[in-house]
Amino acid sequence: MTPPETNPPPGPAVAPRFLPGLLLLFLGSGCAALIYEIVWLQLLQLVIGSSAVSLGLLLGTFMGGLCLGSLALARLIPQRWHPLRVYAWLESGMAILGVTVLFAVPAAGRIYAPHAGHGLTGILLRGVVASVCLLPPTFLMGATLPAISRWVETTPQGMSWLGLFYGGNTAGAVLGCLLAGFYLLRVYDMAAATAVAAGINTAVALAAFGLAALTPHRPQAAEPKAGPPAAVAGSRTVCLAIALSGLCALGAEVIWTRLLSLMLGATVYTFSIILAVFLAGLGLGSMAGSLLVRSRARPDIALGWCQVMLAAAMSWAAWMLTSCLPYWPVNPGLASSPWYTFQLDLVRCLWALLPATLLWGASFPLALAAVAARGLDPGRLVGKVYAANTVGAILGALATSLLLIAWQGTQDTQRLLIGLSAASGLILLFSSFWRQPRSPASGQSAGSPASLSGDGRDVSIDEEMPGRTALPAISLALAAGLAGFFVASVPPVPWQLIAHGRYLATYGNDRALLYVGEGMNASVAVTKMNDGGALNFHISGKIEASTDPLDMRLQRMLGHLPALLMARPRSVLVVGCGAGVTAGSFLLYPEVTNVTICEIEPLIPDKIAPFFQKENYDVIHNPRVKIFLDDARHFVLTSHEKFDIITSDPIHPWVKGAATLYTRDYFQLCKEHLNPGGIVTQWVPLYESDLPAVKSEMATFFDVFPNGTLWNNEDHGAGYDTIVLGTVEPLKIDLDQLQGRLQSLTAVAQSLQDVQMGTIFGLLATYGGQASDLRPWLAGAQINSDRNLRLQYLAGLASDLTQATQISDSLLPYRKFSDNIFTGSEARKEALRMILQLKSKK
Repeated sequence: MTPPETNPPPGPAVAPRFLPGLLLLFLGSGCAALIYEIVWLQLLQLVIGSSAVSLGLLLGTFMGGLCLGSLALARLIPQRWHPLRVYAWLESGMAILGVTVLFAVPAAGRIYAPHAGHGLTGILLRGVVASVCLLPPTFLMGATLPAISRWVETTPQGMSWLGLFYGGNTAGAVLGCLLAGFYLLRVYDMAAATAVAAGINTAVALAAFGLAALTPHRPQAAEPKAGPPAAVAGSRTVCLAIALSGLCALGAEVIWTRLLSLMLGATVYTFSIILAVFLAGLGLGSMAGSLLVRSRARPDIALGWCQVMLAAAMSWAAWMLTSCLPYWPVNPGLASSPWYTFQLDLVRCLWALLPATLLWGASFPLALAAVAARGLDPGRLVGKVYAANTVGAILGALATSLLLIAWQGTQDTQRLLIGLSAASGLILLFSSFWRQPRSPASGQSAGSPASLSGDGRDVSIDEEMPGRTALPAISLALAAGLAGFFVASVPPVPWQLIAHGRYLATYGNDRALLYVGEGMNASVAVTKMNDGGALNFHISGKIEASTDPLDMRLQRMLGHLPALLMARPRSVLVVGCGAGVTAGSFLLYPEVTNVTICEIEPLIPDKIAPFFQKENYDVIHNPRVKIFLDDARHFVLTSHEKFDIITSDPIHPWVKGAATLYTRDYFQLCKEHLNPGGIVTQWVPLYESDLPAVKSEMATFFDVFPNGTLWNNEDHGAGYDTIVLGTVEPLKIDLDQLQGRLQSLTAVAQSLQDVQMGTIFGLLATYGGQASDLRPWLAGAQINSDRNLRLQYLAGLASDLTQATQISDSLLPYRKFSDNIFTGSEARKEALRMILQLKSKK
């Protein structure tokens, strides 16, 4: 830090009446930035995947661009340039690049897909794609705050305004998050959302050009080449503290988002609410910190105490999310509208997250004030602090999501983050209390924060604390002791939350835990009913597979239905390992030589599938089976292999990211990866859904496979779930040949008999109609595409509904025997016709 000069050089001519207007510009800029972020990350996930590694690369690239932009602005743009014009050009560039990315990502995907692979090379290539698409626009985003900072002076009042600008930008980000998540992408698509963001950028740029024409600019003197040693040391300590603050903030956000998505349901709306609350806390905290800067002579000490207090706030959030909020007597299934549930979700997020986010938000303006002094280039000053915070955020997000949770679990990772936050605060306080500056006579920077008393007098530490009183030492010891208590008090995540999620409060003690684990991509559990009944595999707070007869029938159908209808299948792709039952079904066919399983969470084949070894025929250890740890969308996009059968049992489409496995583009990819005569099957749930969502799933599938058919898995006549089956050529089922094939495969017949489907009529009685007959029922259905991902918004509004039977009943008129599909002896045809007639009458 540098001493204040007796006669400071002329600073920028700031017209105070324009500062509130500039605050509005930052609000608009933040709104556009968050819309872009949501669209870009969603768009790029379609190309490089949505695994933890891919998401880490995307997030790291996004924040890396912000960091580079904040550092580069002061080095590339001379101070003599009008800050508002620079800001306007940055906003204009973002509008252009924002639209460009919308078209560049699909082009990059076409180049990327043929050359992509797995392992380190594949990861590096994903990083290149993310960098090419995201670095240019995020570079401009990161440069906006340093650019506009040159319009204010490096005084407490100037730093206060910068904190308010940062808070206004964050408030705009909250608006952009809610606007994109609850309206633009739900009602329109990515193109419309991008157009809105680009329009906001353009309006902000025009307003900034207008303000620049009304206000003169007189640049400050250049920053001195070197400051006093004490000032330099203090600046480094502050940058370290704000970097650790960013690390803890993003690390905690990763953990809390995972826990909240279990508790609230992992819909796109939940993620929008969590992000909005987090950003709102940052914005409000930044504004509060900006006001605090004006009245505090020692912002470095305030920043230190802020980090210590964060240890308490993070401990509060950890306790709320694991030991309190999950047990609130909330049953989302009772809500008559999802919007009532969203209100409860918002309250719970605010209750847990707001204290910590307020303190993180206040840290940024305090850090700016702690390193500010007259004569510094505001752009370089802000860029340095912002870059330090962003670098820490990158490290926190990547380390937590890719390493710490899977290695140590959320409990110990939160303990580590709390400890780091407290340590950064204690280091800063120790440095501020005990840093011994030289007196003004010896050349000390008397105006540095280390030598200012509460009333602004220039004093030394010895004068301020005669004999170095014990008060600071006692305060630091007390803070350290409390930090240790907060670290030790972090509770573990209850396995019931991982197993039951948002319905935890409605479950009793009817099952025992066999396994629980927290992986890179998801938290999983295995339970067994206390009455000796079904084994259950839980993921994302819901049961994904079980040994219950109803679930077993569905899992076996997904395997046996296509394998029996195709004469001699050899290669199979199974999307999603789950309990391994579907994949294991194919091992009963001697002609099947290659079963490829694609699974995004490593814990599932390694830890979960062995619990179901009897039901899945020990599929994991079979030499015919290959397992790829990648998300299915990326695997199919980049694979050069073709398959006879592709069968998919993804998680519910309301789970964020799952809707990419229900798009027209994905089904087209599957179609292109079929061998001649190949078959695709896809699970479509009727429970935890509603009619518009189910129609969208089926209409999208049949849009790609117009010869498709529907097959039902019912719960004693009531609706439960279904399977859509697609072929390129019209489907033909010879009943006599099918009977002979089943008789020759005794292991297959036994496998079907185990789920009460031991004959061809038991299997074919599940037939629910063909696509051509279902067209009237599907009229007006939304087609889910990569560009709109409309299904995740439709399904997200219906995730707590129980309308399976109503949906199933509406399909009954289309369940009829079809002469153009079923062939064979008249006796068998007539028997099947009568069965289907009885089924259609229920």
